[in-house]
Amino acid sequence: MKIVVKIGGSLIDEDLSPLARDVKELSKEHQIVIIHGGAKIVTEIAQKLGKEQRFVTSPTGFRSRYTDAETAEIYTMVIAGTVNKKLVTVLLKEGVNAIGLSGIDGGLLIAERKPRIKVKEGNKVLLMDGDYTGKVVQVNTKLLELLLNAGYVPVIGAVAIGKEGENLNVDGDRAAASVAGAIKADKLLDMTDVPGVLENEKIITKLSISEAKQAMEKVGPGMRRKIFAALEALREGVPEVVIASGIGEHPLTNALEEKNCTVITNESVE
Repeated sequence: MKIVVKIGGSLIDEDLSPLARDVKELSKEHQIVIIHGGAKIVTEIAQKLGKEQRFVTSPTGFRSRYTDAETAEIYTMVIAGTVNKKLVTVLLKEGVNAIGLSGIDGGLLIAERKPRIKVKEGNKVLLMDGDYTGKVVQVNTKLLELLLNAGYVPVIGAVAIGKEGENLNVDGDRAAASVAGAIKADKLLDMTDVPGVLENEKIITKLSISEAKQAMEKVGPGMRRKIFAALEALREGVPEVVIASGIGEHPLTNALEEKNCTVITNESVE
């Protein structure tokens, strides 16, 4: 079985040793690709460098970082360097044959830049220039297959290269969806700091596509983006997406066994 695991930036400061041990056990029988973000640490380091970060909201309600050229450099440095190597170190310590990469290495993730973005401010919709964000449009599956077949667990930082050679900030959840679809993964596990999609503080255990779309209107911006990415993965042919907590013992095994999590599927939910 091929499994794509997205590790959210909210988990980077947690003890990831249990997750790493889970990767070790599961990688004995399954091929695993890990994608990670790290937006929180990007913000912290950017502020230490004196680069104030700006966050904007799209007309459809998605919140994102406005990424100018300087921020793109910092973003790449932190995601491809600090965060990636921290994760790889934890995995190696637990005996995982991990190899750290960014989406830029080997042209793993090629994205289409959005030079202009629409931003909602009050009742107005404005156009902002100079943004270095992008949407993944191509995944180097040959490189991933080469690494997987050689027994490696690729650990990919969610930055991408644009068609003109520019480094781009890409959303980690959506990048994971693109990778999962491209390699024909059997499951996409989106590991975060909450146990799934919540309604009245209770976990919604299963969602169909139509129910997931309805749930998007009731959750916060972070979970909304995860559900949106999950729907993209389903459209790309991934059979199931699981949103689960990455904290505690056996988080991946629990997610695969559908314990204390939300499973989003293209099948009707009984």
